[in-house]
Amino acid sequence: MKRNILVTGGAGFIGSHLVERLVADELCEVSIVDNFNRFYAPEIKRRNVENFLALPNFYLYEADICESAEMRQIFAARKFDAIVHLAAWAGVRPSLENPALYVKTNVDGTLNLLELAKEFGVRQFIFGSSSSVYGVNCQVPFTENDKIARPISPYAATKAAGELLCHTYAHLYDIRAVCLRFFTVYGARQRPDLAIHKFSQLIWQNKPIAMFGDGTTRRDYTYIDDIVSGVCAAINYDRTAYEVINLGESQTIELKRLIELLEISLGKKAIIEQHEMQPGDVPLTFADISKAKKLLNYNPQTKIEDGIPKFTRWFLENQRSALTESV
Repeated sequence: MKRNILVTGGAGFIGSHLVERLVADELCEVSIVDNFNRFYAPEIKRRNVENFLALPNFYLYEADICESAEMRQIFAARKFDAIVHLAAWAGVRPSLENPALYVKTNVDGTLNLLELAKEFGVRQFIFGSSSSVYGVNCQVPFTENDKIARPISPYAATKAAGELLCHTYAHLYDIRAVCLRFFTVYGARQRPDLAIHKFSQLIWQNKPIAMFGDGTTRRDYTYIDDIVSGVCAAINYDRTAYEVINLGESQTIELKRLIELLEISLGKKAIIEQHEMQPGDVPLTFADISKAKKLLNYNPQTKIEDGIPKFTRWFLENQRSALTESV
């Protein structure tokens, strides 16, 4: 029996990789909703999904998750079995500049989808949350039972609010909700504003990297293939009504070491400009993934030392393609 799955934000970095995995299964019909906003170049997102357009089990809807009437028409037409909600205004630092926009999309948009799930009887709801909800957490590694009552950016606050809304609807309306806290995802097609992609671009162009702090901040970088495996497992999860689950690598790396790995892989030396830490940035992320292993059989396979060369291979191929197109 075919399953009909909606992926919001399906043309983005994580979304397009998930769609790629799902459409390979002939028993899945995959619809994506994406408004192709200008947070970064819409043509990048359109390229992310161009190979899916001719597939018989793929449907693209250019729509805004906040528009109730428009989304209701899509729900009525497709009759979804599961929703993977990845659409969001992303990024900690930009959220400080326009918090109202983040609340509208990340909170109101999530509420709209949950209301539609209730109305149309969609029983599986996967919410893409973030490690940023942990804020400045002194307990490491971060576990799902840690308190998240003190976010330090509007973006983090909207993700925490989304989790609470998911819990409410799971409790009231028989919707199984699984909130996945992603830890610094990277890989091919990564958004150009994210550190690994941005640093690679600057190193390649012999331009300086702005390093905030002394380079000792640490992140739990997670390769995209591992994240997608975790999301697919969450789609199939059928035990409890509500769960919050970390998806990370459970290995931290200093910013200085990350830059070194990029230098080695790109064969170029970085030019570093050191700056003060920025508001909203956390000094450390570190995932306890024991719950993910237990409930989702999650087992990340790609260490950062292997993932960075994979990313830079894609990056360099992308640079060569861009040069060819400009000739």
